[in-house]
Amino acid sequence: MTDRLPATIASAVGAREEISLRLAVPADDAALDQLATLAGQRRPHGRVIVAKVDGEILAAAAPDGCIVSDPFRVTLDVAELLRLRTAQLRAAA
Repeated sequence: MTDRLPATIASAVGAREEISLRLAVPADDAALDQLATLAGQRRPHGRVIVAKVDGEILAAAAPDGCIVSDPFRVTLDVAELLRLRTAQLRAAA
């Protein structure tokens, strides 16, 4: 994936050590509020899936596939993973 990206994005994506997707829990509320504020979007509700990168939540997806991510960080890769996962969950429902 990184060979088709601009060098700065490829460097950020390539430096990731761990990416995990999971359902949000109440302890994530502050991080979700912060993401929504930074992005100037509404906070996602329902069964929200968060993308945690190297221990930090950088993006979240609502069940309808709407994604909120940190606009000051490279989130291209995790946003695509969230899109894929929410589509899988919708198809399975």
